[in-house]
Amino acid sequence: MSNAAACTTFAITPGASEDGSMYVGHTNDGVGKDWRNVDDISLLYVPAADHAPGEQKPVYYDPDSGSDAAGGKKAGNSSLILGHIDQVPHTYGYYTGSYGMMNERQLLSGECTDYAKVELNAVEGKRIFYSSELSNIAMERCTKAREAVELIGGLIDTYGYYGTGETLIFADPEEAWVIEMCSSLDPEDGGGLWVAQKIPDGEVFVAANEFRIREVAPGNPDQIYSSDLFGKLEEAGVWSPADGPLDWLEAVSYGEYSHPYYSLMRVWRIQDRLAPSLNLSPYVENSYTKAYPFTITPDEKVNLTGAFSLFRDHYEGTDFDLSTGEAAGPFGNPYRYLGPADAHTDFQNESYLEVRPGANPRPVSAVFCSYSYVAQARSSLPDPVGGVLWFGPAVTYETVYAPMYAGSTNVSAAYATGNRLKYDYDTAYWTFDLLTNWAMLRYDAMIDAVTAKQGELEAESIALVQETDRQAAGLIAAGDNEGAARLLTNFTVTRGDEIIDEWHDLTGTLIVMYSNGLATDPVTEAVEEPGYPAWWLNETGYQYGPRVYPLDDLRATDGLNYTGSSVWISKDATFAEIRELI
Repeated sequence: MSNAAACTTFAITPGASEDGSMYVGHTNDGVGKDWRNVDDISLLYVPAADHAPGEQKPVYYDPDSGSDAAGGKKAGNSSLILGHIDQVPHTYGYYTGSYGMMNERQLLSGECTDYAKVELNAVEGKRIFYSSELSNIAMERCTKAREAVELIGGLIDTYGYYGTGETLIFADPEEAWVIEMCSSLDPEDGGGLWVAQKIPDGEVFVAANEFRIREVAPGNPDQIYSSDLFGKLEEAGVWSPADGPLDWLEAVSYGEYSHPYYSLMRVWRIQDRLAPSLNLSPYVENSYTKAYPFTITPDEKVNLTGAFSLFRDHYEGTDFDLSTGEAAGPFGNPYRYLGPADAHTDFQNESYLEVRPGANPRPVSAVFCSYSYVAQARSSLPDPVGGVLWFGPAVTYETVYAPMYAGSTNVSAAYATGNRLKYDYDTAYWTFDLLTNWAMLRYDAMIDAVTAKQGELEAESIALVQETDRQAAGLIAAGDNEGAARLLTNFTVTRGDEIIDEWHDLTGTLIVMYSNGLATDPVTEAVEEPGYPAWWLNETGYQYGPRVYPLDDLRATDGLNYTGSSVWISKDATFAEIRELI
């Protein structure tokens, strides 16, 4: 299995949020095993640890990197160790999946894959780092966003970088940074290239599989970048001082990750939803456009449920609405199956773009999503309490975000397990993925029940978190850190279990109500045959019968539209008489 698609990520700074929280969101839209050699649908909590002097940390090859390595991707082996780095005396506890999410010190992270001109393979001892390992190392070693960016940049410079281009967000309760990286343009160079830029407070940043940093200016206090960046790019022939300011995106990437209306379309959608006053257009000249700024100021400050909603979008109400039209079927299914023409590999180069047969706009809520989360950091609370990972398994539109505290030392077993190749009723991923797929059978009828329960559970969780915040902060203030840890862990595990139980109940109800093309009320026992909407019957030729014996004549008659009404005819009527009546 290999990575099937790619992710959307955002950061909402404290000055842009309603309550002063920092938010980082990420959708993990991929298929396959990750650096852990496990399916990327589960959540892992890595506990804090102390390490002996001289201890070394192994650096694992990531088969989802777009790279190959001897004994690695082609051999189906993701446990290959590419090298080692010095371990530190103490590492922090953190949540991770394919990438690091949040650590016990309220350091948050999000990620998306980008298209780079050069994507070199891993080489043991030479190019040993991909973004996934880098994000996890930052989680276990850093407390501040800038510290994480500087650590990662130094590791790339020292140990090299392989695989696809990448964007990583790092944020602490007060500050957020973006770091973007790719392989060196020179295959003989053992290092890599990277640029980092601070997200101004009061602003929102979003990325969706295309580098978002543009002009890199020496002396800019809000930017840092790899050693000899300008010299390496000039030597590679992709930029020179005579060209003017260095454009990072143009220098190292061809832009779009798969096709027009794949990457920038999602950037437009989130920016337009948050700041409609900017009147941003979804139509741009090419993927090097500067129509979408690096960050935007939202028209209204964003709260937690508003942050969740950014991931719940199929372009509803726009020209690209996936929930309407023939492609959505009779019941408004907003999801589209991927086909061979949707592959994001080898579709463009320096001079050409392959126009493949057919494509759909890439929505924020994609049916191939493994999990998503909105990580929250709050400077007003102690780290164990202030950090909350709101984690949602499977597809974003139909998931429920469950709260997991930074100070918890465990998660519900349902969230920590799962395999995409084996259905398991008890796992969080299959709990949510099953209902999404069932709802696709009659989406317009079921989605209201799904979103109503979703809203109910998330509102309950928000209220419970507020009460748990108060209790845990009180214990910490009284010096009872162990008691706070027990409280936060118990809440995290218990709330996760409760949400899974509630979703199982909802799934069972909707299976009963919408089995076999019927609409059954389990309370009144009423059974309806809802059929299909008139527009769909008209588009699919339903007006041609078979309702009369002269069916060939009926099919040959132009201009017949489905009206939903009927007429009575004599059993011995001629077709001419029938045609006149209908």
